[in-house]
Amino acid sequence: MKNRPPPTSPDREPGVDLAGAMSYALRVDRSTKQKRAIEAVLQNHRKPLTAAEILSLSLREVPSIGIATVYRSLKSLSSDGQVVAVEIPGESPRYERADKGHHHHFLCRGCGEVFELEKCLEGIKKMAPAGFLVEDHEIILYGACPSCVKKRKPRRQAVCCGKY
Repeated sequence: MKNRPPPTSPDREPGVDLAGAMSYALRVDRSTKQKRAIEAVLQNHRKPLTAAEILSLSLREVPSIGIATVYRSLKSLSSDGQVVAVEIPGESPRYERADKGHHHHFLCRGCGEVFELEKCLEGIKKMAPAGFLVEDHEIILYGACPSCVKKRKPRRQAVCCGKY
């Protein structure tokens, strides 16, 4: 049997790969007004934000934006490697730009805010038992931010590892 070219239709050029074109169209960045507002919110805030915080801040720019759109945009931005989720046990995920480099976080138990810590412990790899290979780490400090410290009564400092 002889190889025949695929049939064409009047609205399609011979040799055009429609499946490939459709696949490309789905991968193209769909930069909507809502997505741009979310990107701007993440760009303009140093601390990781919850989806609800992102929604609240985005509403200033796009009053019609909804929480489902925020989650869809965060999923898309995460898939593209532009946003990362900050996972803190017992808390809703927070989101921040992925280009911030290695850092850690501080959770204020008073107000629930999460703050970025720019420094990392020196020699953390030495804490692993002999023969172990440390590939990555995440440190979360818990306590009270300066604003919450001012609001609360003086208490005994908690003892952690016998070093405070």
